Amino acid sequence: MKLKQKTVNQIIKLSGIGLHTGAQVNVVIHPAETGGLLFVRTDLNNAEIPATVANITSTSRGTTIGVGDATVSTIEHWMASLAAVGVTQARIEIDGPECPILDGSSMAITAAINEAGLKELENEASVLTIDSNVEYKDEETGAEYIIIPSEQPRFTVMIDYNSKVLPPQHAVLNSLADFETEIAPNRTFCFLHELELLLEHNLIQGGGLDNAVVFVEHSMDDAKQAKLAVTFNQPDLRATSAGVLNNTELRFVNEPARHKLLDLIGDMALIGTRVNGHIIATKPGHGSNSRFNKFLSGLVKENGKPQAPKIDFNQEPILDINGIMAKLPHRPPFLFIDKIYELSDTHVVGVKNVTMNEYFFEGHFPGAPVMPGVLQIEAMAQVGGILVLSTVPDPENYLTYFLKIDGVKFRKMVMPGDTIVFKLELLSPIRRGLCHMKGIAYVGNNPVMEAEMMAQIVKRETE
Repeated sequence: MKLKQKTVNQIIKLSGIGLHTGAQVNVVIHPAETGGLLFVRTDLNNAEIPATVANITSTSRGTTIGVGDATVSTIEHWMASLAAVGVTQARIEIDGPECPILDGSSMAITAAINEAGLKELENEASVLTIDSNVEYKDEETGAEYIIIPSEQPRFTVMIDYNSKVLPPQHAVLNSLADFETEIAPNRTFCFLHELELLLEHNLIQGGGLDNAVVFVEHSMDDAKQAKLAVTFNQPDLRATSAGVLNNTELRFVNEPARHKLLDLIGDMALIGTRVNGHIIATKPGHGSNSRFNKFLSGLVKENGKPQAPKIDFNQEPILDINGIMAKLPHRPPFLFIDKIYELSDTHVVGVKNVTMNEYFFEGHFPGAPVMPGVLQIEAMAQVGGILVLSTVPDPENYLTYFLKIDGVKFRKMVMPGDTIVFKLELLSPIRRGLCHMKGIAYVGNNPVMEAEMMAQIVKRETE
């Protein structure tokens, strides 16, 4: 089943303060049908910043994207909420340089999106399907990523800070349908010594105990405790037995690992492609996620190229040579396909085994046998003929005729010993016997020829 693109069904408005700037920020998410996920800085003459890997400008204390002088930071929680529900198109207007931190999680964002509802669009969403294990190691941080085949996106994240108050832990998300309850509520976290350093440099003006979980590794003396109590406006500030400041209880025992999983989903959303695979990440962070994304973008680009059909030649074909001759009017020496392995309402896959015994090699060319390009086109058309003739109950009473051939390209010579695999897909529905198709021929994994063709089937005249 192919995945459709989605957008939000109505405008969504959320406001809050930025974690680092402390400024009030307003976000308005508008439905959109094109343009991907697009951030728009309304305070900078509507400067547009597409949410893509290519536009990442910083991964320090969050993920920042930018175009020119316009940037938007701390986007990961928002991107995670949009990606988890499958939103691929939206215009995200923001009147400041940083997304609101809200309560440090994606809970409010996800709830607002679900309340607004989703609208399915006509175009298909981009999907990268992982067929074999993929491994990536970030040499800068030591973070490791493995993707194993899965029919849907799955995530496992493992963290280890070598801390006595935050032991090694992991989090698992087996279905994006569980994101709202299992992942979205998990808040950002830090250690008290990191927080103190950031406060000294005035770097988290919007940070507080209401939007982050703070772990305390070392005991606090009275002076430090009094200072932090004033900073956070909490007179009874202390560390709990769980090693966190007493702003609240953990929402999950493994809330930090779950939040890192949330961040991973948000950062991976910048690829612009859903990854059908089980992503296992060890010690991920925004920097390593960014580099992993660039690696994955290469796989997406490669995946966008035409892929040869995967055929198990040990399996029985849908049509053997006798089944083919029951449908096609062609006969040797002008029958150029041997087997049909796939056949649906919209596509067909057929095979031609090229041997030295082909009659045309005698003259094309002596001493340097090459299958003529025009015969490759004819073979492709015959495979397409199986598709169109399968729409009538009595194919033996019809003939097929070319009406048009466009965009023919020959990429590699076909020689004796090659097995050509032809894949043709409809470009429009078959109507009144007219079939408009795009075909690509492969030898191994390499495209050797492609063409766009239109054919018509006509009933034989009876005497």
